[in-house]
Amino acid sequence: MSSDRRPLLSPDLRILLVSMILANIGGSMIMPLMALYVSSLGATIGQVGLFFTLASIFPLLFQILGGWLSDKVGRIRAISFGSLGGMAGYVFLFLAPTFWWLLISECLASIARSLVGPSFSAFTAEESEEGKRGRTFGATQTIFLVVAVVGPALGGVVADRFGFKMVILIAGALYLAATIIRLRMARRVAARSPAGEGPDRSGLRLQLAGIVALMLAGGVVTWIVLIDGVRDISFRLSLELMPLYVQQLRGITVTQIGLLGSISGVGSMLLTPLSGWIVDHRDERRAIALGTLSVTGGLALLLGARTFTGFALAWALFGASWGLMDPAYQSLISKAVPSHMLGIAFGFLGTSIGLFSLPAPWIGGQLWTRVAPATPFLLTMVVAGVSIVPIWIKFRLPKQGLPGEAVPSATVGPPETIRTDGL
Repeated sequence: MSSDRRPLLSPDLRILLVSMILANIGGSMIMPLMALYVSSLGATIGQVGLFFTLASIFPLLFQILGGWLSDKVGRIRAISFGSLGGMAGYVFLFLAPTFWWLLISECLASIARSLVGPSFSAFTAEESEEGKRGRTFGATQTIFLVVAVVGPALGGVVADRFGFKMVILIAGALYLAATIIRLRMARRVAARSPAGEGPDRSGLRLQLAGIVALMLAGGVVTWIVLIDGVRDISFRLSLELMPLYVQQLRGITVTQIGLLGSISGVGSMLLTPLSGWIVDHRDERRAIALGTLSVTGGLALLLGARTFTGFALAWALFGASWGLMDPAYQSLISKAVPSHMLGIAFGFLGTSIGLFSLPAPWIGGQLWTRVAPATPFLLTMVVAGVSIVPIWIKFRLPKQGLPGEAVPSATVGPPETIRTDGL
């Protein structure tokens, strides 16, 4: 079959994508409401911010190891291992008697995300064709974004009528189905190919040294880590507090909050194909700059809105921003990092950027309490707007080099994009 007639998504990628959709419908039912769930278990606004700050430590501990294991044992095997941790996380999420116990669930979920997220991104890159990588990421993300349309609205309705525990039960059942698919894929992969080299600490040190060298080379990767680190701080000041802001200060119901999440998903789904086209026909920085402009406008609407319609427009812009940025970021990584280091690159760059923003949710809660509830959102808007200039100037790949060569550039995207779990 000629390259032009080869399907954009390979059969294995399609099966894996089905499992990602099942798992993340469940995750998208929970994540837009997570701050409300933490609050319902007795947390104050300040404690909500502290909870998300503490929960942010876990990805920093596991992302590098997860990406490295993905490179060593294989993408599908790593995803199946992570899924088992994700199932355990749902058990603790359901049984938690106080919000502090939810940290155990977050720890287990972080192990799952650290194995599944980098592995899926690397697998998508490896299954794509040169010259079609942007469209492959765009198509994958567009299909995947059904989770962001279905999950939040379903979660809001179920939580309003039956409570948060029922949301967790349904989400856990969907995740179990995804885990079964992944385990069967891993068994099939094991039957037709060897398990790989196996973990080797000296290999981990060498790969980390290679990634650090890229970060310190002064090229695109250096600037992306710096710029994205600052942006991540600003995003994490307000991201987890949005559901509390619209509920407590603007009277939006839990069902409406879920619907806002679905509206965001529609915005992402509509703009993701455009992002893939921009990446393949122009370059990544144009899509990232447009996405950053969109999130800046969404925050301005959030602060000015007083009706559900206004918030719906804000959330549509948030979704459009993630739809524009995510395929572009992932394409940039795959073009800048050697293929055998893609897993650890996703993990390491996510960790290095996450270190910048570690205290941000706690600081956001303090700003809400001690200054004004709108303060963290205003700071996020200003930083996002200012960052467009260095993004446009510095996010340029060198002309020479083919995808997969060790060109000094690349990075990771915004904080979990549309707040799917990467599971």
